[in-house]
Amino acid sequence: MRNMYFRRTIKQTLAMTALLVSGHALADNQPSTLYANEKAIVFKTMDNKTTNAFEGYIEVPENRNNANSRLIPVKYVRFPATEEKSGPPIIYLSGGPGGSGIDTAKYPNFRFPLFMALREFGDVIALDQRGTGASNTTPTCTSSHSVPLSKKLTADQVTKIYQASANECLAFWQQQKVDILGYTTLQSALDIDDLRKHLQAEKVTLWGISYGSHLAFAAMNTLKDKIDKVVIASAEGLNQTVKLPHETNAYFARLQQAINTQADAAKAYPDLVSLMHRVHKQLVSTPMPVSILQKDGSSVEMLFQKMHLQIIASSMIADPQRGVKHLLMLYKTLDQGSDKVLIEVLKRGYFDDKPISFKAMNFAMDIASGITDDRLAIVNEQAKTSLLGLALNFPMPQLNRSVKGLDLGDDFRKNPVNDIPTLLLTGTLDGRTYINEQNMATKGLSNLTQIKVINGGHNIFMVSPKITEVIKLFLSNKAITTKSVTVALPSFVSK
Repeated sequence: MRNMYFRRTIKQTLAMTALLVSGHALADNQPSTLYANEKAIVFKTMDNKTTNAFEGYIEVPENRNNANSRLIPVKYVRFPATEEKSGPPIIYLSGGPGGSGIDTAKYPNFRFPLFMALREFGDVIALDQRGTGASNTTPTCTSSHSVPLSKKLTADQVTKIYQASANECLAFWQQQKVDILGYTTLQSALDIDDLRKHLQAEKVTLWGISYGSHLAFAAMNTLKDKIDKVVIASAEGLNQTVKLPHETNAYFARLQQAINTQADAAKAYPDLVSLMHRVHKQLVSTPMPVSILQKDGSSVEMLFQKMHLQIIASSMIADPQRGVKHLLMLYKTLDQGSDKVLIEVLKRGYFDDKPISFKAMNFAMDIASGITDDRLAIVNEQAKTSLLGLALNFPMPQLNRSVKGLDLGDDFRKNPVNDIPTLLLTGTLDGRTYINEQNMATKGLSNLTQIKVINGGHNIFMVSPKITEVIKLFLSNKAITTKSVTVALPSFVSK
């Protein structure tokens, strides 16, 4: 059943006027302006930091290509500018796809300080893109299919199971009156323009990471004269939804170089690539049966295979400061014939035999962005010899073009070409979006400033206060003289 969201009425206008008069929840440095469908709130993070803000929403067509499309909400939290003379609104574009901008501002010890710091330059908008977080009005689909845990499977068999699940979910969403063809990056880019109009701004500044940069690129192609500046990290190009497997191999070569700077780590892992190949080969010939203890005291039996390890590895290489040390220990202990570390890792819930489920936005966005035929041929060829094969973006390209009419086409996948001032932050040890790919995605930007974050991974906004300083310099149109920011490497071995 469709949720109802009403357009601005006389009653709303009177209510907002009363709120302005009363000054309820407004700080002294906040403007005495409310936009339609907004209310003043006290925003609270998960670690109990608070600030006055506004929450609001716009209504957009679920599918602008359908004249009879229903309206859906796109919700946001607005942190008002702290300076009297401020620039365009700064819209935060979360990654994923499927991440919540509002939740990103709430997470403890995460990006909330940066949201606050950027208010110096304009209103900062934590946006929940269509189908995400507070903007999600679509039901999750749980299919009748699952991937058996205790059976030896081929990649083709797993793909067929996921395709069957996808087909079932498409029928489910159609029955629930969800227009899955509306959940594309292009539609989200047009949502940004509707939000710009809602905020009565001539232009907006976009700030995003990972898939958020993918959305920013689409907006650059679609709304060129409506964008003031762009700040992105860990860039994913419009034809890079599926990463090149050999770039993953290059990442592991850079990781080995980093390991070699630590004597104890170099001794423990003198040849990481050989170690990984050796473990993969062993799992192909002899999958490892393991028993995973559950919280309720029961156990789940699993036949651990190469594809499982590749998926785990793909999830643990994003940031050297987080999962990499544990991944190295996992490979080392598996090479020694021990399942002790593996069982602890599997307890985190990487795999289960429950029915496959999808959220509409997460499911559709990557399939819609797709991949060109030429790049797909390269990906499939490289996957044959890549350490992680096709695991990095599973279930893409496995579900590529599995939804008729959803793929946005090769014109959408063309890199942006423009002179919009753009700041790009690139981590040298990013295990998700790779250096060469980021350079390729931004080669058409003639007004680009790129900062290499040496030893930085995928999530690099908060790894050094110098990054905040660089962003502030960029937004204030001041010269940026540095080409890189260096952060310390973590220890790659347990002490």
